[in-house]
Amino acid sequence: MDGQSFSAPIADVSHVRRKWLDLPYASLSPAQRLDIYSPDEGDGPFPILLYIHGGGFAFEDKRRIHLLPFLKGIERGYAVVGVDYRLSGEALFPAGIQDVKAAIRWLRANSAQYQLDGSRIAACGGSSGGNYAAMICLTDHVAELEDLSLGNPGYPCDVQAALDWYGPTDFLKMDAQLDENGYGPSHHADPDSPESMYLGAKLADVTLKVELANPMTYIHKNMPPLLIQHGRLDTLVPVQQSMIFAAKLEKYVSPDRFEFDIIEGAGHADPLFETDANMARVFSFLDRHLKAS
Repeated sequence: MDGQSFSAPIADVSHVRRKWLDLPYASLSPAQRLDIYSPDEGDGPFPILLYIHGGGFAFEDKRRIHLLPFLKGIERGYAVVGVDYRLSGEALFPAGIQDVKAAIRWLRANSAQYQLDGSRIAACGGSSGGNYAAMICLTDHVAELEDLSLGNPGYPCDVQAALDWYGPTDFLKMDAQLDENGYGPSHHADPDSPESMYLGAKLADVTLKVELANPMTYIHKNMPPLLIQHGRLDTLVPVQQSMIFAAKLEKYVSPDRFEFDIIEGAGHADPLFETDANMARVFSFLDRHLKAS
């Protein structure tokens, strides 16, 4: 799914003076590590932007170049946390989501040591990371997506806001939607697609798992605020994935629970998402929900 970002370069984080890298938040896998980047000045506690990397559930890591626009949050008084999780080659759904939830619990358990405000967390991600951000936003009440044995079971895994950039929702509809847009043929339903590998079988053979991996399954009226942004010209995750998500949100929750933007002219993981103008839009949303008194 994130084939266009498999070779994304490493982000240069040398300019961030206050940082803690490769902190283990669980001990089951070497993948269970996170990085914390904090503002140079102030004692906090700082609200947290939790960056969840993409990569088709199978590739990439927390320190790739797509982290950089979120590091701008440091200048706005946020601590930015990049999290790694078990990829599909190591563990199938829902292991990655369970890992991110474990990381959130760890951040709350260790918030005082790193001057973090564990009561103000936003989950942010693009592509498969966008799927994870939406899932984290909507499923803090879903026991099947938790593994408390990963640590800190006394702490909650909820977030107070989320940003979903071009994340997939209904895997089974992606090929038809891309064909409709003139971007076919595509192969998301193939047995060796990133989505099939993530769920452990050809999508058509595990339709229940497809539903369980779809954030639309978990929409509820008390959900945290969610900002969805998707490029009109996305040739990898069709824009309809977010359009049907937004339409369902509009049907079941109040208007203050979500916002949806289509970025005209933008493809998948497009630099248009990272422009100063769009990041101002993103941070305006985050400020309203993480910094409002």
